[in-house]
Amino acid sequence: MEQTNSVNADPDPTSESMHSFLLILEVLGLCNNFAYVVMLSAAHDILKKQENQNSTATVTSTLDLQAGNSSNTSIYDCNPTSTAAVLLADILPTLFIKMFAPFVIHKFPYGFRILFCGLTAAASFLVVSFSSALWMSFLGVILASISSGLGELSFLALTVYYSRDVVGGWGSGTGAAGVTGALMYSGLTQLGLTPRLTLLIMLIIPAAMVLNYFFLLVHPPSLPQWRTKDPRCPGDEGKTCTVPSSSSGLCVISPCPCAHEQGLLKFVLPLGLVYFAEYFINQGLMELLYFPDFFLSHAEQYRWYQTLYQVGVFISRSSLCCFKVRKLWVFAALQFLNTVLLMFAVWFRFMPSAWIVFVIILYEGLLGGGAYVNTFYFISKETEERHREFAMALASVGDTMGICLSTALSFPVHNYFCTF
Repeated sequence: MEQTNSVNADPDPTSESMHSFLLILEVLGLCNNFAYVVMLSAAHDILKKQENQNSTATVTSTLDLQAGNSSNTSIYDCNPTSTAAVLLADILPTLFIKMFAPFVIHKFPYGFRILFCGLTAAASFLVVSFSSALWMSFLGVILASISSGLGELSFLALTVYYSRDVVGGWGSGTGAAGVTGALMYSGLTQLGLTPRLTLLIMLIIPAAMVLNYFFLLVHPPSLPQWRTKDPRCPGDEGKTCTVPSSSSGLCVISPCPCAHEQGLLKFVLPLGLVYFAEYFINQGLMELLYFPDFFLSHAEQYRWYQTLYQVGVFISRSSLCCFKVRKLWVFAALQFLNTVLLMFAVWFRFMPSAWIVFVIILYEGLLGGGAYVNTFYFISKETEERHREFAMALASVGDTMGICLSTALSFPVHNYFCTF
């Protein structure tokens, strides 16, 4: 495998060890995004259960599924609250972390970060499973957001300690999280398990992340695992950015790369637009794409929309080994066409069957995953070595910002259509 300059030399540059590292990083990517994906897949159930609790004044499992929404007369069978409310709780903490953490995260070693991510992910499943009020459910969703946001930022920064090819492994793993999380939630509930029991089973995922990171991943000697400063760089008090040189083993002190943020816009803007369009579909329109004569209930249709979207994301995030696309604006343009098509489908209700929507949702996921993995690959390739770790962490704010803006638009759209 071709060797590339990175912040630190690979701990073992052999082909076999690199393959092993890619596999471990895929598992870490899967574990990191798993809770986030499950909360979005469960969004319809979370809101449905809380509505049922309010109408019957009983306290039961937070996520016990009820088929159909008998309390509303909308032709779209709407929940009183848009599923975008769950997305908002699932993304705002992530946005805050990604906007501010890159400037201070170096003060916290990787070991502490990953352990914290595992604990908050486990807490999110427990809180949502046993909640008896809507605010408790949203607290659990927020915990999942904190875990995935901090984890994504940390693992993307971690990839610069290895060959840039490992970005493909991370992308594939996060794509697999979408498929695995959505499929497990949809499949287990479809088999008859309650959503509460399904979420409790998923506690194995945060445990797997912590175990893989601390016991299977090979860490470079220079990685700040439990210490805030590189032992080879005396006098580093956080006022400058200390970058160990991969070639000499010495420390190179350079100004912090804040001035290079503008250079990231060519990557961040297309990524943000792609995610704005696709999450407006996912949380603003997907719940409204309801086919009452289909063999699946409304809740089941929503779950499988989410699952097929994640299948598309997984396929495209695993595509770097086959081809790369440098023109990132193509993804944004095509995704906006998808949004316009599905917006008209909701408005005029001309789609004859949910099967056609399934295909469009799968294609939507392909575009979103392709935009993500190509963005970070080309950032790692085109950014100066000394700024690469900072750039990988900061650029992740693009997709999160797009999701937040789509959420703001999803609320009025949901409320408008649900008046019919």
